[in-house]
Amino acid sequence: MTATAGGAPGAAHTVLATRLGKVTVVREEGALTGLYFPRHWPRPDRTAFGPRADEGFEDVACQLGEYLDGDRRAFELPVKVTGTEFDRRVWELVAGVPYGETTTYGDLARGLGAGTDPRDVGAAVGRNPLCIVIPCHRVIGSTGNLTGYAGGLARKRTLLEIEHAPALRAGHAPAASPNSS
Repeated sequence: MTATAGGAPGAAHTVLATRLGKVTVVREEGALTGLYFPRHWPRPDRTAFGPRADEGFEDVACQLGEYLDGDRRAFELPVKVTGTEFDRRVWELVAGVPYGETTTYGDLARGLGAGTDPRDVGAAVGRNPLCIVIPCHRVIGSTGNLTGYAGGLARKRTLLEIEHAPALRAGHAPAASPNSS
């Protein structure tokens, strides 16, 4: 993944039905710029999504379906993300977390250098506009517990189960409550 800064001119979106529920996919000039669940938080202004265009998203639908079926480990999609320099550095680290592995906010903070607060890293992870593609579901709490996820903890747990993440096998990530999604 190569993350670059970008805006919303020329954006278009579609809504895909997946095993995790509906996902809004936003593209700008051929690059994926957003992937959002219903009630995703934080969610950008819908006007940034551009008009609905149900054609031109076949590659995203195919790769997302393959990933959710357990048949794909990495996405091969052009992406363009908008965020501060700090956000983009965090997202680049998150994108480097291998399939089936997890990391913590503290580990990411240490990867950014001395003085980086894990809470600032957590806030940047929360602003990730490309959930699943930039695999923020692979970031867990320092105790091994599942922590916030824009799509809800039940979805985060499902994504980690698809990847057979060791944190789940080791019993560190307790079941999410039904009200978490």
